[in-house]
Amino acid sequence: MDPEVRPEVVLTDFDPDGEVKVVAAALYAASSLADDQLLNAASKMTTQERARVLAAYVGDRRNRRHKPGRAFERTSYRFDVVCDYGAFRDLQRHRLLTIEWQSLGTSLGFELPPEIEAAGILEDWEAVMHQAAGLHEAMVDAGLGPAAQYAVPMAYKVRFYLDLNAREAMHLIELRTTPQGHPVYRRVSQQMHRLIAEGAGHRAIAEAMRFVDHSRVDLERLEAERRIEAKRAALGSSGSSGP
Repeated sequence: MDPEVRPEVVLTDFDPDGEVKVVAAALYAASSLADDQLLNAASKMTTQERARVLAAYVGDRRNRRHKPGRAFERTSYRFDVVCDYGAFRDLQRHRLLTIEWQSLGTSLGFELPPEIEAAGILEDWEAVMHQAAGLHEAMVDAGLGPAAQYAVPMAYKVRFYLDLNAREAMHLIELRTTPQGHPVYRRVSQQMHRLIAEGAGHRAIAEAMRFVDHSRVDLERLEAERRIEAKRAALGSSGSSGP
C-alpha cells in the first residue's frame, strides 16, 4: 500500500462529544453533582450556553501564560503531520503530549524556504538537497539504514503524529504561532487550531485559545528585508557614481 497524498496536517482522531465533556469538567469543582450528572446536564445545553460556561471558566486571560484549568484535559486530539525535520524537532520538545515519528528519509520531499529563491541560490540549494538524497539512498542500499538518517538535511520532511489534550494544545498552539516563531511550525500550529474549530467542531475550545496568531508575518518579514536590501543597493549605486 502506498501512502496517500494528504494535507500537511490531518486531524485523525477526536471525541465528537469532547467539548461537552470539557464543559461538564469545568462545572465539577463548583458543583455538588456527580460527574455523570454534570455530563448529562452539559449535553442538554445549547451551543451558546456551553460557550458561555467555557468563557467564564477560562476567565480574562491577559496573556498566553495564563492557563485554563484541568477541565481542558478532558478531551484530546490526534494529528498526523508531515513537515520539515527542523520544525519537527521544535515540536518534539513539548513534553505533555504523545509524539511518535517515522524514519527520516527523502521520499516526502523537502521544504523550500522563500528566502532561498529570493537570495538567488535556488539552483545551488536544490543541487545540495539532491546530492544528500543520493547519499542517503546509497547508505540505505549498503545496509546502513539508521545511520543514513544523518545524511538527510533538516529541510527534508518527516511524518509524525501528535496526540494531546486540549489544555496542552492551547499551550503548544499559542506558543508556536507567535510571530517570532519559525514559519513552518507556525503554519502547522495554525492548521491544528483551525482543525480543532472546524474539523472537530470544538469552536468554544478553539476560541478559548485567544492568543493564537494567524498572521502571515513570515511574508511581511521577507518583504521588509527585500525593501531594506533594495535601499542598500540604491545607496551603494548612488555613492559609487562619479561626476
